[in-house]
Amino acid sequence: MPITKPPRNTGPRIAREKRTVQAMLRIYCRGHGHAGRPLCPECMELMNYALCRLDRCPFGENKTTCAKCPVHCYKPSMRARVKEVMRYAGPRMLLHSPILALLHQLDALRSRRKQNAKGSLR
Repeated sequence: MPITKPPRNTGPRIAREKRTVQAMLRIYCRGHGHAGRPLCPECMELMNYALCRLDRCPFGENKTTCAKCPVHCYKPSMRARVKEVMRYAGPRMLLHSPILALLHQLDALRSRRKQNAKGSLR
């Protein structure tokens, strides 16, 4: 039996990111007619992978959105799958989980502002 490490990141920002990923995967899985409750095996695998990556994110509560992150911790195949999910589910999040969608956009805006502030200091 493999030994599992406890998650490093347990703060509110990471918890919200996890809820956002889970909501997006539910939207994607249902929208593509995948069989399974609450998720099909393929989407469940991707969700478990994404949650594990969030647990191990080196930036913790100070993380940017994954799309803007300087460290790409996803395997290329999983990254492509997550991109596909986000392209489909992202616009639909406003209908299904509007608060999570808006908070995710705020996080993206904040990380963009931080990057611009760092760039202007140079």
